Amino acid sequence: MKTATVRPHSIQLFATCLVELFRPEAGMSVVKILERLGVTVRVPAGRTCCGQPAFNAGFWDDARAVARHTLDILRLSDDPIVIPSGSCAYMIVHNYPALFIGDPVYGPRARAVADRTFEFSRFLVDVLGVNRIDSRCPGRITYHASCHLHRGLGIFDQPRRLLAGLRDAEVVELPGMTDCCGFGGLFAVRMPDLSGSMLARKLDAVEATGAHTVVGCDVGCLLQIEGGLRRRGLTVRTRHLAELLAGGNGE
Repeated sequence: MKTATVRPHSIQLFATCLVELFRPEAGMSVVKILERLGVTVRVPAGRTCCGQPAFNAGFWDDARAVARHTLDILRLSDDPIVIPSGSCAYMIVHNYPALFIGDPVYGPRARAVADRTFEFSRFLVDVLGVNRIDSRCPGRITYHASCHLHRGLGIFDQPRRLLAGLRDAEVVELPGMTDCCGFGGLFAVRMPDLSGSMLARKLDAVEATGAHTVVGCDVGCLLQIEGGLRRRGLTVRTRHLAELLAGGNGE
């Protein structure tokens, strides 16, 4: 498990494409929380996609081109890199070093950047030592553990600890919490029928909890789940973990 020996005073925020395009409030919530904790948030200029769509599609040369650009930007500062997404964090932590095995220049750069890249909930709990953010979220909520976050990065307890600290929240365990929601980026496009079946099972589980809010750490999963909820005519909302911790409960 990656930890920091000294509490960082500033970080680089890699907000991700989906956060910026579809859920900017999640990124702003990350900034709000970290600044409240005394951490200066810097957003590196020139950021683009991390390259995961190209990587997952098998276009590794294209993914390398994007990764080189990203590494060149992130290496300009020695600050930790915080990402509000298990999926994009996994890309940088694990796939970047794999893309540049044997590369005398970008191999070391990829490993160095990977070593100081943290998904948001892990950064709060394992680096800053924060297990509770003083925020209120009345009502019943449930948590979906996304695949790259849980299986890829081994992050499971950290989001749940933070949710447990919310005032007035009733956290109900989601049946099949770690089951895939069927998003998987390109998977949902290439295999829509299978993706839809997986989503239906996830939605059944959400309904069974009676929760008014589904919480996750990946906007892609939340978009998938929210789309399914709306098509069923349900009023259950989706929220990124950072939104609830920052007080964005939608009430």
